[in-house]
This record gives sequence, structure tokens and C-alpha cells, in this order.
Amino acid sequence: MNNIEYKQAVEQLNIYAHHYYVLDDPITTDEIYDKLYHEVLAYEELNPSNILSNSPTQRVGDAVSDGFTKASHLSRMWSLEDIFDSDGLRAWLKKTYKLDSNISFYCEPKFDGASLNLIYENGKLIQGITRGDGEVGELITQNVKTIKSIPLAINYKQLIEIRGEVVIFKDEFEKINKSRLKNSEAVFANPRNAAAGSLRQLDSSITASRNLVFLPYGVGKNTLEHKLLSDKMEYIYELGFRKPPNSSICQGYDDIEKIYETMKNERDSYSMLLDGMVIKVNEISSQIDMGHTVKVPRFSVAYKFPAVEKITTVKEIVLQVGRTGAVTPVAIVEPTDIDGVVVERATLHNFDEIDRKDIRLGDRVIILRSGDVIPKIIKVLTHERSGSEVEYKRPTLCPVCNSELLQENILVKCQNLMCEARVINSIIYFASKPCLNIDGLGNKIVEALFNSGLVKSVIDLFDLTLEKLLKLEGFKEKKSQNLLDSLESAKGCDYWRFINSLGIEHVGEVASKTLSENFGFGFIDMSKEQIVECDGIGEEMAESVLEFVRVNRETIVELQNILQPKEPIKKDEAQDNPFKGKTIVLTGSMSESRGVIKEMLENLGAKVSSSVSKKTDFLIYGEDAGSKYDKAISLGIGCITEQEMRELI
Repeated sequence: MNNIEYKQAVEQLNIYAHHYYVLDDPITTDEIYDKLYHEVLAYEELNPSNILSNSPTQRVGDAVSDGFTKASHLSRMWSLEDIFDSDGLRAWLKKTYKLDSNISFYCEPKFDGASLNLIYENGKLIQGITRGDGEVGELITQNVKTIKSIPLAINYKQLIEIRGEVVIFKDEFEKINKSRLKNSEAVFANPRNAAAGSLRQLDSSITASRNLVFLPYGVGKNTLEHKLLSDKMEYIYELGFRKPPNSSICQGYDDIEKIYETMKNERDSYSMLLDGMVIKVNEISSQIDMGHTVKVPRFSVAYKFPAVEKITTVKEIVLQVGRTGAVTPVAIVEPTDIDGVVVERATLHNFDEIDRKDIRLGDRVIILRSGDVIPKIIKVLTHERSGSEVEYKRPTLCPVCNSELLQENILVKCQNLMCEARVINSIIYFASKPCLNIDGLGNKIVEALFNSGLVKSVIDLFDLTLEKLLKLEGFKEKKSQNLLDSLESAKGCDYWRFINSLGIEHVGEVASKTLSENFGFGFIDMSKEQIVECDGIGEEMAESVLEFVRVNRETIVELQNILQPKEPIKKDEAQDNPFKGKTIVLTGSMSESRGVIKEMLENLGAKVSSSVSKKTDFLIYGEDAGSKYDKAISLGIGCITEQEMRELI
């Protein structure tokens, strides 16, 4: 075999593989494929410098990794909001139509597997990354290359992220478990666990042996110019990816419900496990205009299949102490298999729920498990009581530090700031990405610092020195200095991050930004009435802020002095400009991301809204402005281009 014949053979093998693994339409026999494969392998052994990157021999897993490194996605992988019934669908459609009524929908199965992000550049697969937290995942490229339904090369040269779900077909799952039983190994509970576990094997030969299948569901960063998601996905399939079964384009509630009911009733006939249906707005310009909340995209939702219910027995009720001191009860139940997952715990939310449902130790109960949500008790079978059941009494002492608990309506809280559960969890939260993003302060490090006695509160972090850290087991000079550098770099953070890092009950990223923008450093001196006046903050959240400040004022002030966070410019303090105090809507493609422009306008004292209404003062538009522009024109709202906006500024 010469080099030309070798290249032709590689191309032919890839055609065979595409028909077999992607199209489910074999065009040759295993014998012919294997013969040609070994001819290619023999040529490559003699000519290692000529090996093509898309040769099927490069899929064989033969590397054993010491562990996976972290890698960032080029654009965030979002999780989806869940709905569970027709009422949920109506509510979601109502919200979506308010953003844009001139839309259609793209519906497809929601596969129960492990999410994966593939990055291609110059037509070659350069990275495979697990979903992780949506921004950073684990780099598993070597394992990904063993999955035969993932092309090593595609006929598209621009940088692109292709997202999808890695699944194991049901018949393959049965084979794997039979083999594991035969070898006296623990069996997988369900195909999803098997897929996730197979994808993250340090030995890529194990991944290669599991017959994983990649089913694309979307794209991340890309420069494709399709106007419809359905057309964009068809193009992705044409690049060589396996097309998932039964994607549909539909117009509204009746169509969506019909497709959902069909998919739900036929779910058992699919080769892979489904746990619902994904609904996405089909118009890409509308997706861009709708944008995202802090957690989920506004243009997509997961319509979950009905959850499975089982009967079990309440054995015990245990207590958990959160980072804010809130004590929550959890029911320990008789182990129960629900859809391949053995359930031993059920959430109880709060103590009022125990009273309201009259849950007693020894009760027979119905528990419901929906997706990944912790199962919950939905009904007590009181007619099955024997009289041996025991009523549960609310705790009066913290289960961790034994201090007296504060009874606050439905909340039961430990107020002891030195409580181990509070300190460790609050520091972990304080250092997390949405807060101060302090590298090197993971769970184990925080526990080690606490157990050593060096850190008994968040403030103690900033008293750490290299000399102190080097006395601890496992702390080398480089690791210790990196931690100290990270703590130093947290200083001068945005003020909303400082508020968020405090871990105030009910206050997350959005509320932290609201408090920061409205009050700045003065948020600790605000009254309930002033706080409630802020958009998006209700009485419960305001009470939580006031209670936290009352208990921890000195700590807040001391931390503020240490960190010297940047106080934002209050809207009423912005210099006079045409947009101060105005309500603005952005639409269309602009020279910078709309997030950057939104922040710029907010710093000028404007309020940036996501939808056009009679209260809108300006609509600022870029290229491909859509229905928002049309609506603004019909309402007589002033419409200006991005360039005109910049000239006015």
C-alpha cells in the first residue's frame, strides 16, 4: 500500500463507519472492514509520520490518564428550566410569547445521558469537555476520540462548539451489566450512570469498549448564518453527526402537546432512555433577543415525562445545617428502587411540612422522584398505620454545635457563627465562582484550614501567612503562595460580589446586584421599606437582609474594610446624559455583546428592559432587528441605531 492508496483506504473506512455508526445502514461486512482496517494499521506502523488525524486507528483507546484537567467552554453550557404538565407549558408559552409572539418551536427528545461539548477548529476535533458547572468542565478528548459516532474531522473550517448527549443504548447497557456480574463487579443502576461513568474513565480503552453514542442537540460558539435552529441542526447532521430520532417543528400549544404525548407514549420503543422533551424557539434571532436569566435560557424549556412514584417507609428524620445556619429536615427511608436509582433519602423542605402532612417515624409514604431532583414525600398512607408510629418533635438544639436554635416562622436557624457547619459551608460559598472566585479554596482545603484551627471564620482567611500555611500537612510553598495570592486578588472586587459572598438567606446574584446598584455600601443601613421598593425584592427577602445585618453588622464592616470592594455608581448619581432615568430595550446584532452595552447604559443611569412596552423610552437596534423593532415602531417609541446611541453619549 502506497501513500495514495493509504489515504483512499482511510476515506473508505470512514465512509463504512459513518454508515454503520451514524446512519444505522451498514454497506459492507465486518470481514471486509476488518481486512482494510488492518491494512491501514500495517501501513501506519511502517510510516508513523504519515498517519492521518482522521484515521480510524486513532480512535483506539490505549492511554491511561493520571486524572483530568479542567477546561473552559468557549460559551456557557446552560441548564434548562423544567416543566412537568400542560399548565407548566401554558405558563412558559405565555412568558415566551410576551418576549416575541412571531415564533415557531423546535421539539426533540431529551436524552438521559451525559452532556458533552466538542470543539472543532480548522475542521479537526481539538477538545472534548464534560459539561461541569456550565463554564468549566473536564478535558476528556482522548476518551471522546474513541466514540465512533463523533467525527474526528468535519468539512467546516471555522471554530465551532457542538453540544450533545452521550448515551448508552438499552441493549448495550444490558450486555455491560451481564459482563460486570460475570466478573463480580458492581452493576450500573441505569444507562445514564453507565454513560457518565464510561465517559470519565482514566483508561480510555474502557471508554472505547462501551459503545457510547453521541447525539447532538445544539451548538455553542459558532459563525453559522442559519436563521432557524432546525436548519442549523440539519447542517450539523450533514457534517457527519448522528441524527437523533423524531425532531419536529411546530407552531404552538396544541402541536407541542400532541408531539409530547406521542413521545411519552412511545418512550419505551426508543433505543436509548428519554426523560422528557426539549422545546426551543426555532428563530435564532428571537433566541438572541430573549437571552437568559441568571440560570436558564428564556427560549428553551425541558418538558419532563411524569415521574415515578413508589411506596416506602420513613425510618428516621435527620437534620442538615446550611451555610446560613438554616436547619432543614431530611427523611431517611427504606431503600427503594425508582427507575434504576436506589432512593434512601427524601426532602422535607421545612418543619411546617412535617406538621402539615403529619409525617411520623414508621409511616408508610408515597415518594416521588422526578429527574435529578431529590425525591419528596407526597402523601402519608395514614390508613396503613398500626399505632407504632412515632410523632416527630421539632429540634431545639443545633445537631452540630449543640447551641440553641432560633425558631423563625417556618425557618429554624443556628445563629452560632462559630458553628462548624456554618463556617465551613459559608467559606466554601464565599470563595465560589459567583462570589469572590478565590482559586485554591476548595472543600478539602477549607476543611483542612478549619480543622487546623487557623480559620474559624471568613475573616481569619485574611490573617493567613506563608509561615502559618507551611506548618500544615500537604501545604507546599507554591501551593500556599498561590492561595495567598488568590486571597489578595479578591480585594477590590465588584460590590455585588461582596454582598453575594456573605451568604444572606434568599439573596443570590440578581438580588445582590439590585442591592449594590441601589444602595452601595449603605445597604446595611437601609430600612425594610427602602429595600422592598427595589425591583424584584419582596418582604421575605428584605426581612432576611435585615436579620442578617442585625446579627453580623460588625463582621460585614470588618470584611468590607479588608476587601475594599468597588462601590458602584448609583443611578441617581450618574452624570446627566440622554439616557439617565430612561427605560431602554436592545435588539439585533451589535458591535459588542449586548451584555457589555447593557452594563454601559446602566452605568449611565438607564434601566435596560428585555421587552418593549408603552413604558419604553428608547429602542436601540443593530443589524437584523426583529419583532421588537416592529413593535416599537407601532407604539411610536423612539428607535435609534447603535451608532446614534454612541453619538448621543
